[in-house]
Amino acid sequence: MSARKAESPSTSSSQLKGQSMCDHVEDMKLSNYDNMGEADLKKLERQAVRRLDFAILPMMTMFYLLSFLDRANIGNARVAGLQKDLGMSDQQYQVCVTILYVPYICAELPSNLLLRKIGPRYLMPSLLTLWGLMVALQGLVTSYSGLVVVRAFLGLVEGPMFPGIVLYLSSFYTRSELAFRVAVFFSSASLSGAFSGLLAAAIINMDGISGKPGWAWIFILEGIFSSLVGILGFFLIPSTPQDLKFITPQLKEVLIRRLEKDKPSSMSDEDHFSFKEVFRSLKSPHVLLVFAIFYMEGTVLYGQALFLPSIVNQLGFSANKTQLLSVGPFAGGFIVTLTASLFSDRIKSRAIPTALISILGVIGFAIYLSSEEKYTRYGSLFFTVPGVYAAVPPVSAWMANNSEPHFRRATSIALGFVATNAGGITSTWLFPTSEAPRYRKTTIINLTFTILIIVGAGINSLLLNHMNKQKVKRRDEILAPYNIDSDDEKGTNARRAWVELGDRHPDFKYSL
Repeated sequence: MSARKAESPSTSSSQLKGQSMCDHVEDMKLSNYDNMGEADLKKLERQAVRRLDFAILPMMTMFYLLSFLDRANIGNARVAGLQKDLGMSDQQYQVCVTILYVPYICAELPSNLLLRKIGPRYLMPSLLTLWGLMVALQGLVTSYSGLVVVRAFLGLVEGPMFPGIVLYLSSFYTRSELAFRVAVFFSSASLSGAFSGLLAAAIINMDGISGKPGWAWIFILEGIFSSLVGILGFFLIPSTPQDLKFITPQLKEVLIRRLEKDKPSSMSDEDHFSFKEVFRSLKSPHVLLVFAIFYMEGTVLYGQALFLPSIVNQLGFSANKTQLLSVGPFAGGFIVTLTASLFSDRIKSRAIPTALISILGVIGFAIYLSSEEKYTRYGSLFFTVPGVYAAVPPVSAWMANNSEPHFRRATSIALGFVATNAGGITSTWLFPTSEAPRYRKTTIINLTFTILIIVGAGINSLLLNHMNKQKVKRRDEILAPYNIDSDDEKGTNARRAWVELGDRHPDFKYSL
């Protein structure tokens, strides 16, 4: 496993001796891996995971922050005068928001299935670089039709990012670690909501520079920055644990062995693409249940993300004050998202945190619906935003946790985000200005969906618990076709069983 440098005429004997000693020590560490005590092994694993966190989470967080910022900044641009300057009606504005999600949804499943083939190192930075260009072009449009075309292309290159990041992280972390890592990058969505308001409040002061309105500069500056980060990603993103930089061979070995133990089917060389895995995902009842939860979550989530600045503005606050007041609820969402997901990983449960978080959303929507006072309604957003945003990482991890091998998992994750963004399309039609600021019908829909998320989480947990018990009960029957106990000295049949059965293998325990 050690990486040895080739000798060259210029290499001194002392350097060769030092290198040889280092390699010898490294090889000894690797050979003693299986003989380590439990305490030493846990310490080494913690060290490896910390290095892994520093190696990939900052870039994934930045990628998703920019994804959400560049998708939702149209709300800030609207408050800054976009709709008025382009002469758009409310319906035309909603079309501009909606059109992004059609190609966005169409791109999610194909890109997830291609991620392993192309390699995250190349696919993900390419997408970010291209969508930065699309965002900047929004600042140059002068008509409704031009904005529609640019946002359609923006959706095409942005769509693969969220499911791609979840699939990418699930290839580096064990199932019990995933929710918090999803939360780390996803919490940047709520952070981007806060950051977007502050940034927009500053950028609109550029109104009139080079003959462009303030809202145009929001798109131009944020788009250029996204493209620059995308170019940087080509040099910093590893495709697999073996490609990690600044991590010793020993720690790479630790990471790989943890994954082999946690997800035997995905780490097998026999795991190849097959449309059977796509259809197996589509036929899995627990995948379909979480699909429904994702749709409801997406409807409520994108309603908050895209229209919160407009909601605050229509409560009676000025445009600049609206940008600043939008910061608080999103900042609260950031804190709750991280805390709840850490709790989810610690107790190794997805249903309980999802239900508890959603109760916050129920409280917030109930307050907004029943109150007439604008400050009380604004205060309710400190419940609704955390109650919506913080549920996404546990639900995302739930979908990723319970689908194996790789291509079945890639399909399930993509389907989840297809549902989320279908909910995003729904949300764009739920906030007509004629119903502002109360949005009674919309608030009732959001309240109902949030309650149904709680119910759905409970039903899915009971279903998965039943499926776990059935697999244990039918273990011999399930494994009988693979002849694991006879003539399988090399473990060939056992590996084939893991690859073909995936999450249906009796030794695979569904996360509840």
